Amino acid sequence: MKLHTLLCTAALALTGCATSIESNTGRGTLEAGASWALLPLSNNTDTPQAALSAESMLEHLLRRRGVPELKIYPAALSRDSLFEPSERKVSEEAQKWAREQGVRYAVSGSVEEWRYKVGLDGEPAVGITVKVTDLSSGQIVWSTTAASSGWSRQALSGVAQAVMRDALTSLPLPAVAPAK
Repeated sequence: MKLHTLLCTAALALTGCATSIESNTGRGTLEAGASWALLPLSNNTDTPQAALSAESMLEHLLRRRGVPELKIYPAALSRDSLFEPSERKVSEEAQKWAREQGVRYAVSGSVEEWRYKVGLDGEPAVGITVKVTDLSSGQIVWSTTAASSGWSRQALSGVAQAVMRDALTSLPLPAVAPAK
C-alpha cells in the first residue's frame, strides 16, 4: 500500500511541474510557394524584450518547418520596448508593410509568459499565441496557443523552443520534398 501511495504522489508531482496546453484552428493546407512575413509579436509580459527573443526563435522554427520565403519586418516597427507605442497602430503598420512586400501570409501573435517562476525552484515558464493571417482576405487561417513550464535547472530558452516547436507542428504547410 505504501508503494502505491508513493507512486501516486510522484505522478502528481511530475504532472504539476510540467504542463502544456495547446489548441489550434485552421482551414486546410496553406498555399505552396506563397510568400510569408514574420510581424512583431506583442509582449504581454513583465519581461523586457521577451517578444524579440520569441520572434528570433519563431523565425528559425518557421524556416525549419519549410516556410518557403520568410521576410522579417523592419526594426522600426518593433513594439517590444519599455515605452510601448499603440499596439493596434504598430500591427496595422506591420501588415501594411507586408502587403507592400507582396506577402500572402503574415505570422503574428503574442508572448503571454516568459519568465522564471518566483520561488525556491524558479522553474521556467513560457506561454505564446501565434496566428497566420491571409493578407489577401484579412482572415486568420491558422492559430495556436501553447504554454509550458519546465524544471528548475532547465533554461527558459529551451522550454520556449520546445513550446514553439510543438505549437508549430500543426501548421498546415504543404509537404516539402527532401533535399538531395
